[in-house]
Amino acid sequence: MGKDWKDIDLDDPSQWPKGPLVELDPPHADSRGAIQSLVNFPMKNLSLITSKKGTVRSNHYHMTDWHFMYVMSGSFDYFYRKTGDHGPCQVVRCAQGDMVFTPPLEDHATVFLEDTTLIVASRKPRDQQAYEKDVRRVTVVDPATLAEVR
Repeated sequence: MGKDWKDIDLDDPSQWPKGPLVELDPPHADSRGAIQSLVNFPMKNLSLITSKKGTVRSNHYHMTDWHFMYVMSGSFDYFYRKTGDHGPCQVVRCAQGDMVFTPPLEDHATVFLEDTTLIVASRKPRDQQAYEKDVRRVTVVDPATLAEVR
């Protein structure tokens, strides 16, 4: 029996963005409106994620998965560092229209500054079994000490 489609990688790391903030291609615009390409890249999942103001998501890293997060509305602080580096994280503030890329083996957490809606494109499928197989939990931002982070 062959490999399950969920286990086949469609991309090459040399194609990934080089930093967390991703510069979008210019939109195609005409009298009808505009088309903004977000991810022209092989992927297996596209999700819509909503998060409440003051909450923390992520606090993990992925063994092989990556994801692009496009901010439809709202804002968040994105904390990140190379997995295994226990020093301070770098932080990028993301707002409507921004996109962030998270490669494998990058500890990351998102702290939502207001109610936020994201579109997330992922390398791997996002059924719970495949997701849990690839993710490793770490504490990048402790929700109990969130006030100290800001």
